[in-house]
Amino acid sequence: MAQLKVLICGAGIAGNALAFWLSKIGHDVTVIERFPALRATGLQIDLRGHGIEVMRRMGLEPSFRAKSAKEQGLEVVDRSGRRRAYFPANRTGKGLQSFTTDFEILRGDLCRLLYGATVDRVKYVFGTSLESINDNDGFVEAVFSGGGKETFDFIVGADGQGSRTRRLILDSDAADPFHSLGVYIAYFTVPRPIAGDDYLASVYIAPQRRFLAVRRHNPRQIQVYLACKPDSCKPKSDRLRNAQKGDVVEEKHGFAEIFRGAGWQTDDILKALEHADFYCERLGVVKLDCWSRGRVVLLGDAAFCPSATTGMGTTCSLVGAYVLAGEIGKHCGGGSGVHTDGSVMKDALSSAFKAYEQTFRPFIDQVQKGLSEGSSAWNQIPSTSFGIAVLYFFLAIASFFRLDVLAKWVLREDVKGWALPDYEETMSG
Repeated sequence: MAQLKVLICGAGIAGNALAFWLSKIGHDVTVIERFPALRATGLQIDLRGHGIEVMRRMGLEPSFRAKSAKEQGLEVVDRSGRRRAYFPANRTGKGLQSFTTDFEILRGDLCRLLYGATVDRVKYVFGTSLESINDNDGFVEAVFSGGGKETFDFIVGADGQGSRTRRLILDSDAADPFHSLGVYIAYFTVPRPIAGDDYLASVYIAPQRRFLAVRRHNPRQIQVYLACKPDSCKPKSDRLRNAQKGDVVEEKHGFAEIFRGAGWQTDDILKALEHADFYCERLGVVKLDCWSRGRVVLLGDAAFCPSATTGMGTTCSLVGAYVLAGEIGKHCGGGSGVHTDGSVMKDALSSAFKAYEQTFRPFIDQVQKGLSEGSSAWNQIPSTSFGIAVLYFFLAIASFFRLDVLAKWVLREDVKGWALPDYEETMSG
C-alpha cells in the first residue's frame, strides 16, 4: 500500500504516541503544536492495565523506569495530620494497581520520552495551529494559523478536551460533547526539602467536598492538588465559579477563599500558592457519537476524555493511539515510500476509522460509565465532618486488611472482557 501523509494536531501524549506508531510502519507524519515548544509541563501521571502493555510494546519500559517517580504509596490523613489509612503501591506486577501504580511518571517526562522516540522520523512544527479544514474526495486540506495550506491523506485531532479540531468537524448546531463534572482541580508545586526518605502521597478530605493531596517526585519539591466541588462550598465558591478559564489571579483567589481554614496543611500551602506556577482544570467527560468525520479522526481527550477522576486518562490515550495506528496499518498497510494520488485510500481509511471505534469504544464505555450522570467518586465523597469520620473508619479497615478499595471504588482500571489487540503491521514495522 502507498505511504500515507498524516497531520496530527497536538504534541501531547496521545498525538506523540500515534506519531510513534504511524511513523514506525512507514507513514509520513507531521505533528503541529500551538505552543512554541514541546509542552512538557504537568504533574504526576500513571499507567494502568493495558496502558502498561502498550508502553512495553513501544520498547520504552527501560526509559520509563529511569524517569519514574518513586512514590511508595498513599496515606489518608485527618485534619491534624494523623494517618488514618495507608495503601502501598502494587509492586507485584499482577492484579489491579493501587492509587500509586508501579508506573508513575511526571507528565513532562513522558512527553519528552515519546518526543525523543519519534523526532528523528516525524516532522514537528511548533507555534502553529489548525484554522480550518477542507475535506475533499481524494485528500483533506489543512489551513494553518500562519495562513499556509497543505494537503494530507487524513488529519488527527489529538488536541485535548477543548479540541479545536473537534469544533471544526462538528456541525455548528451540534450539542457540546463536554459534560462537566462540577469539579475544579488546582495543580502546582511548592518548594519543600524532604525530611527522611519517604516518597508518599498524602490525602486529606475536608468538609464540603474539599480535597487536598500532596505528592513528592524529588527531594526539593512537593506537588499539590487542591480539588473541590464549588456547588458544595457556597457562598465562598462564587469567586472561583465566576473566574474566567485561564485567569490565574482570579482562580488562585477563588481556591484560597474556598480552602482557607480547611485544616491540615492548607493554610501553609495557600501562602505558597500566591507565587506558584499554577494550572486550574475543570473536570469533565467528552462523549461523542462518532470519533471521525470524512478524513478527520479524533484521539485522546479530544474524542473520549475520561477525566482525571478515573485515573485512566494517560492509559486511554496510549491504548487509543495504538488501536488507531493498528487499524490503519491493518486496513491501509504500511508506507511504501510513494504518496497517495487521489481517492484510492478513501474507503480504506473509512474502514480503519470504523474499526478503531468499534474496537476501542467498548473500553472507553466502561471507563466513562455513568460519569456524566453523577456516579463519579466525587458525588459519593461525604460533605460533613461526621460522614468523613465514617469514611475514614472504613478506609482504616480496608487498609488493615489490605483491601484494594481505591482501585475498585474510585479508579476505572478494571476494564472487563476487553483484550488488547495484536497488530502484525505495528509489531513488524
